[in-house]
Amino acid sequence: MSTLITGHTVKKPLYTSLTFQLVIGLAAGGITGVLWPDLGASLNPLASGFVKLIKMVAGLIVFLTVVTGFTGMKKGAGLGRMGATALIYFEIVSTVALILGMTLANIFQPGKGLALHAEKAGALSVPATQPPSTVDFLLGIIPKTAVDALASGVMLQVLLVAVLFGYALFALGDKAKPVNDFLGIMSEATFKVVGVILKLAPIGVFGAAAFMLGKYGIGSLLPLMKLVGLVYLGCLFIILVNYNIVALLTRFNLFRFLRHIKEEIIIAFTTTSSEAALPGLIKKLEQAGCRKNAVGFVVPLGYSFNLDGASIYLTMAALFLAQAAGVDLTFAQQAGLLVVFLLTSKGVAGVTGGAFVTLSASLLMFPQIPLEGLAIILGVDRIMDAMRTTTNVIGNGVASMAISYWTNNRDNVAEDMDKQPTL
Repeated sequence: MSTLITGHTVKKPLYTSLTFQLVIGLAAGGITGVLWPDLGASLNPLASGFVKLIKMVAGLIVFLTVVTGFTGMKKGAGLGRMGATALIYFEIVSTVALILGMTLANIFQPGKGLALHAEKAGALSVPATQPPSTVDFLLGIIPKTAVDALASGVMLQVLLVAVLFGYALFALGDKAKPVNDFLGIMSEATFKVVGVILKLAPIGVFGAAAFMLGKYGIGSLLPLMKLVGLVYLGCLFIILVNYNIVALLTRFNLFRFLRHIKEEIIIAFTTTSSEAALPGLIKKLEQAGCRKNAVGFVVPLGYSFNLDGASIYLTMAALFLAQAAGVDLTFAQQAGLLVVFLLTSKGVAGVTGGAFVTLSASLLMFPQIPLEGLAIILGVDRIMDAMRTTTNVIGNGVASMAISYWTNNRDNVAEDMDKQPTL
């Protein structure tokens, strides 16, 4: 991090970095839990308070993310053949990424052994009351009023209202521009609020780490290491297998393309911000033969709808928390997770740590998954964010190459990418 002052670059002190503060919080909490387990076990309210702050704005985040996802489809040059091709492609690859994360989590069980609030999970597995019927469940999704959905915080109600309003604004087209602009500002403001809350994250991470190690011992760190490793494994699989298949189908060499955008990959990995890599990615795609109108449409649209790295993380982290609490999700419940994340994962690519916020908000729709472990996941989230952001950027580059080919908007120069000038 640096600022430009009178022509000179001045580096900000390391201690001002949130990543550094999270590492210190995680380390200090771990030391406290190991050396003074009784004290550590009593510090869980620090983590719980942080999670409550996130939940406070969760409903608004879901509403604005879904609505602006719909309205964002108007940002391109149109929704003709290219728009339809892009949206179909994005939904297919995003679904594959969500299923991949879910599959890896089910196979390797990264949350097993953490025993997060196992006694609470046990109580959840045997409900004391008769579960609602299907009709009652469906009727419960409909709020009394649109405003009541946001006030109550019932996430399925928020999601319903968001989808209806998002579609309505999309259908209105240019007439809805003032409202769309207002919602865009509201979305930015809400994430600014989240940024303020995240300044307290090191305290939450400290409390969560102290509680976890104080109550469950040092062995509880292994599941977190397993989660990080699986996120990286899933992202590498998407890049090397899925994207390679797309490249072969659309006649370009994936590895030559990765060399062509290597600077943007480095930027994405180190800054954990897709938007930081956006200008360079657009320029490199034009150098690779994609026409300007195609790049200008597909890349911005992909930054809202094509987030494969985040998709892998979302389903994997959700199942990690369930496994850590001993909650055995049924196939139907996991399918519900998949559907919810398909909607709520849109539009957070440019926000550092946005996937964690989306995870926090989305899990409120699944009360059987306890949220106490969110602060612990946040302690290693930056490590995972680097890889999922990199995957998002590569995925949007590959998507632009493929969609430009399918819509006859790519010149036949893709094989000469390594000869093109770089930024």
